[in-house]
Amino acid sequence: MKRTLLATALALSFSAAHTAHAAGEAKNIIFFLGDGMGPSTVTAARIFKYGEAGSLTMDTLGRTARIKTYSQDAQTTDSAPSMAAYMTGVKMKNEVISMSADTVATNPGRDANGNLTVNNCAANNGTAVPTILELAKAKGKAVGAITTTELTHATPAATYAHICNRNAQYAIAAQLVPGGAGYNPALGDGVDVLMGGGRNHFTPYAAGTNAGGRADGRNLLTELAAKGYTVAASKAEMNAAAPGKKFIGLYSSKSHLEYELDRAATPPLGEGANQPSLAEMTVKAMELLGQNANGYFLMVEGGRIDHALHGTNAKRALVDTIAFDDAVKAALAKARLTDPTLANTLVVVTADHDHTLAFNGYGKRGNPILDINRSYRDNSPNKDADGNTYTTLVFGNGPNRPAVRTSVDSTAAMADNYLQETGVRLSSETHGGGDVQLFATGAGAKGFKGTLDNTRVFRLLKSAFGF
Repeated sequence: MKRTLLATALALSFSAAHTAHAAGEAKNIIFFLGDGMGPSTVTAARIFKYGEAGSLTMDTLGRTARIKTYSQDAQTTDSAPSMAAYMTGVKMKNEVISMSADTVATNPGRDANGNLTVNNCAANNGTAVPTILELAKAKGKAVGAITTTELTHATPAATYAHICNRNAQYAIAAQLVPGGAGYNPALGDGVDVLMGGGRNHFTPYAAGTNAGGRADGRNLLTELAAKGYTVAASKAEMNAAAPGKKFIGLYSSKSHLEYELDRAATPPLGEGANQPSLAEMTVKAMELLGQNANGYFLMVEGGRIDHALHGTNAKRALVDTIAFDDAVKAALAKARLTDPTLANTLVVVTADHDHTLAFNGYGKRGNPILDINRSYRDNSPNKDADGNTYTTLVFGNGPNRPAVRTSVDSTAAMADNYLQETGVRLSSETHGGGDVQLFATGAGAKGFKGTLDNTRVFRLLKSAFGF
């Protein structure tokens, strides 16, 4: 009897010690978010780059889970409440960013220059809820948010801002300037590393040259520089930034960074020639944040996956997914230089929501995923009930539904600008409400398993940090 009691006590003691070790074992957390990167997009990108039997880097991570993404008021979420659920553990309404569940999304309006904006939350409309980035900052860790979208877009904003409508991008930008009007004091002395696009939300309106600029006339980049930030506008300036100072890099004068397909084109389009890849931004952010002896939290978003899917342009979506996966690969390699077994670093890769991208027919193995669908029996084109060819990838809804279907030409289907056909005709393809995948590895990764609500991910991140 005594032996049984002793064995039980020892087992309980071991369990408690193991739990204590598991909680708080991560010094660093890198949270990757592929915006709109649903399961079909992951599969299509894998086939596009590596073939059916190949693997993306994210596929190789040891822990996996399914994530439920519904928002407080919708079966199908938008990016704001879904990312905010990951960052705060709170379910909130569509369009709301990192606010309490009772917050009502305010109606967007326009500023004095006609740019879409909205005022911050009224005093009686919800309260701010802490984000994992803010909690990490309060514990003395370095923190960062980088993205291929505008820095003030919904996903990055959910890490550092609190707002009643995601379209309030000028107010969101103001929350980043330490000591300035509208600053979010929960950020302490400020977010340490910031990268993305949308410089216009930080700089004054100027007719003809910055029509999307700030109506209040503030130059937030000048204010940030006065607070000790290194300010960069190009890949070269990013590379030249020395550790030891806070950093903000805005690589597009307006809107988002280029799609990867266009950024890497020869000759490059738009501002893409001067823009770093997401992998390059990730490695630089890790270098800068890694100077903090207490560790860091870094959010990395591949945001343009979502935009290409909304436009029913599968090729750009897949190329951006591969670029996102390359950033995961680069981060793992960088982390393992000093932490070979990832004993101190947790890496999480997931998405905020699905899209309506779907696979058609019984395509032959090895058939290019963007091509028309071909039979696994004899490689002949598969055809619809009216005798017309069709592509393997299609969308459930969107603008590109012909009144009468005709055969799809293989050359056209494989072109950069081809838009896949859609089922229901809408002006823009919508998000999907299905579960998304999560992949994790490193310190504190064991809790990521099964089917989880997105709010549960926040609690696992907190636990990994020991908060």
